[in-house]
Amino acid sequence: MSGACQKCGTRLESPWKFCPLCGAENAHGEIAKAHPEHEKAPVKGGISGLVLGLIMAPVLIIYGTLICLMVGPWMVLGIPMIVAGICAPIIGPFIAISAVRGSCPWCGVKISSVGPMNAFYCYACSQRIVVEKRELVRAK
Repeated sequence: MSGACQKCGTRLESPWKFCPLCGAENAHGEIAKAHPEHEKAPVKGGISGLVLGLIMAPVLIIYGTLICLMVGPWMVLGIPMIVAGICAPIIGPFIAISAVRGSCPWCGVKISSVGPMNAFYCYACSQRIVVEKRELVRAK
């Protein structure tokens, strides 16, 4: 939407509120937003995943180092544990973001799924729970 200044006749583009030549106010009075507001993504659980990753990192690195110090074929298992310990703070938030939180449909206890699992068991009542469309429902 472009127009002309009513005072001096200069051609004005839509984001102009005032004429750049004479300073008169734009007759339309509309201001186009240069940058539209971005919709904020509902990211939940990223911090809890980071905390989980930061807790698991030293545990995996220490145990991996101890296993590497062992003599025999078991020392090969320590290397993946050390790599997992290094990657844990990075991978942790991704696991927690994909987790679904809510109440158990069987007993009502607050629970959360672990990562991108489609089904799991409630720790309180041991009933099977299925994740459908990010909702916790009873398994059939």
